[in-house]
Amino acid sequence: MVNARKSRAEAAAAKVAAMRAEQARAERRRKLLAWGGVAVVLVLVAALVVAKLAGVGTAKAAKTTAASDALTSTLASASPGLESLGAGTASNPPTAIKATTLTSGGKPRIMYVGAEYCPFCAAQRWAVAVALSRFGTWSGLGQTTSAAGDVYPNTPTLSFHGAKLTSSYVTFTGAETTTNQPLAGGSGYQALDTLSASDTALVKKYNAAPYVAASSAGSIPFIDIGGAYISSGASYTPQLLSGMTQAQVAAALKVPTNPIAQAVGGAANVLTAAICKTTNNQPAAVCTASGVTAAATKLGHAS
Repeated sequence: MVNARKSRAEAAAAKVAAMRAEQARAERRRKLLAWGGVAVVLVLVAALVVAKLAGVGTAKAAKTTAASDALTSTLASASPGLESLGAGTASNPPTAIKATTLTSGGKPRIMYVGAEYCPFCAAQRWAVAVALSRFGTWSGLGQTTSAAGDVYPNTPTLSFHGAKLTSSYVTFTGAETTTNQPLAGGSGYQALDTLSASDTALVKKYNAAPYVAASSAGSIPFIDIGGAYISSGASYTPQLLSGMTQAQVAAALKVPTNPIAQAVGGAANVLTAAICKTTNNQPAAVCTASGVTAAATKLGHAS
């Protein structure tokens, strides 16, 4: 029995390490494209010319549009069934930190920093949106896909650009730093939201070792939960959502046996448990649900 538990723990640790390494490689590729200099740009231009001559088009992701009321409603209505999953198949849980409390308007503040091009952000947004729907009501959510030219291209997702959460328990600020639309020459993506100086400093401090693994430092999405927990990267692979539409993902969330529900719902439950730590376990119906309390055991320890 002990050996079996050890094997499961080692397998889970290996899964998290592999995902973090993959995210780090993707982030390094993005930075290379954005900051690699004239030589890299020339190589990319040459490659694009060759591709065009060969008849290969340059794929583009769909632009962001407003999420439908039906999609937003489904995110909230899926929660009761997902609570039975505990942590599900999710990995890479938020880690407790010792920091100044992060609040806004007298309530714990949940800060999300991502980018619309990012496939790992695309995956994690589903869990964030579901978790926070338990604490309030969404408005202004967008729907989009990750970039067409990145790993896990066109992953269906939401967007927090301009989104608002009306809640008596928490405040939410979501920043999508770029769109999913590439700049001319392919050297990055079009700018979108800009972080304040204080938020930039917060991300720089806590999205780094020892608060997150050195291999994933600087990765997105980055989430700060009331200054009590932080998360860097995704909780499951974006490949799980490959080839699906937003409506299909949302529908899958309502079937607890579906692998998407087990990954997204499990991640949402772990995020919910972390948020409950900052709200004094309010609302009680959410924070004392058996699935949420079970998921709380997966939260990382303070650094």
